[in-house]
Parts: sequence; structure tokens; C-alpha cells
Amino acid sequence: MRLTVNGSEHELDLDPRTTLLDALREHLGLTGAKKGCDHGQCGACTVLLDGRRVNSCLILAIAQQDARVTTIEGLGGHPVQRGFLEHDGFQCGYCTPGQICSAVGMLGEVERGWPSATGDDDPLSDAEIRERMSGNLCRCGAYPNMVPAIREAAGR
Repeated sequence: MRLTVNGSEHELDLDPRTTLLDALREHLGLTGAKKGCDHGQCGACTVLLDGRRVNSCLILAIAQQDARVTTIEGLGGHPVQRGFLEHDGFQCGYCTPGQICSAVGMLGEVERGWPSATGDDDPLSDAEIRERMSGNLCRCGAYPNMVPAIREAAGR
């Protein structure tokens, strides 16, 4: 199968049951996306699929042949990454790649005018950012520093 990751095409011989996460980690050596819960509940495996955030542990690689996959390795120097560094938006770092990919995807959702559950008039208020990022868990509790990092990356 053919998989486009971070702008490069790769030809892979995969078992049809291989998840996108396992294809990235085990076949392409891209270990930024982490295997946390393997059930789509923690967000550590979040990557961007055609610009939308997905839990890569839940989708099959074979179904992504015409999609563009972007991992943390493909976001080098992104404003969200710089924001996380400047605001100390991480502790142990395990969830950080998924948090950053999710934040990039979330900012794209805001740009496209996607609604959220809060119904807040300000799509980048603290409450709105927390709601939109709620699918990504941080066991260290670095959330208070992630919010300003994301807001700064959005130019606020």
C-alpha cells in the first residue's frame, strides 16, 4: 500500500489489520505518536489526517491510501510547538506530541468555524480551548500552561 506521511510517499507491505499508529511507529520509525491506551481514549496517538485530528490507534492504515498524514515529526517549528516550549506546556512529554497535533487540528477547526459544546462567543477563550482539547489527557497535569500556549499560537 501507499501512504503519504509528512509530505513523503511510502510503499508499505502491511497486514490489512495494521492500525495507522502501528504503521507509523513500527514500519516508518516515526515514534512521536505514542501508544497510550490503544482504545482512542487518551489522545497520545493523535495525528492529522488531511488536516483533521484523529486517534491513529483507531483507524486502519490501509484505509488512508489517498490521505495526507501529518505527525509531530512533520510539524517542525510550528507556532504551537514554540508555544508549548515558551509556556512550559509539558512535563514528562509523553502526551506532548498528541497534544500538539490536536491543538494544530483544533485551531484549524476554529478557522473553519466549527462549533463546540460550550457555545462560547470567543472560540479561543480558556473554557473553549479546554473543551476542544478535552480528548487529550495529560497525566502530569500540565493543562494550565497548554491553554496560553495554544492561545498564543493562534495569535491571541
